[in-house]
Amino acid sequence: MVDQAKILLLVEDISVLSALRFSLSVEGFEIAEGIAKEGDLSTAAALVIDECYAGDGLVALDGLKRQGCCAPAIILATNPTVKLRARVAAANAELIEKPLLGDELSSAIRAIFETRKAA
Repeated sequence: MVDQAKILLLVEDISVLSALRFSLSVEGFEIAEGIAKEGDLSTAAALVIDECYAGDGLVALDGLKRQGCCAPAIILATNPTVKLRARVAAANAELIEKPLLGDELSSAIRAIFETRKAA
């Protein structure tokens, strides 16, 4: 395992979710999906949220923050608009464009873990 803390995947598209689950677990990350219990929020080291999750991934992120989740967030988006980019920046999240090519997502997650270790 890369880290004991989990990456919470908030993705409704089953094919995207399956691909993310597979690729990240192969790289050694521990994966959680959805929000089973409020207590699960405290174990999340990072959030990976699709822009369309629950209708609006950034609204979902705001709700998680209101529940006390302070894990860094990565927003996945296809063809993000200037407005979406501004919303992601205002939410203090990182934007990664789909389709996912290369190791951009895993590199961003590793950077989050490195920051956690340094803190």
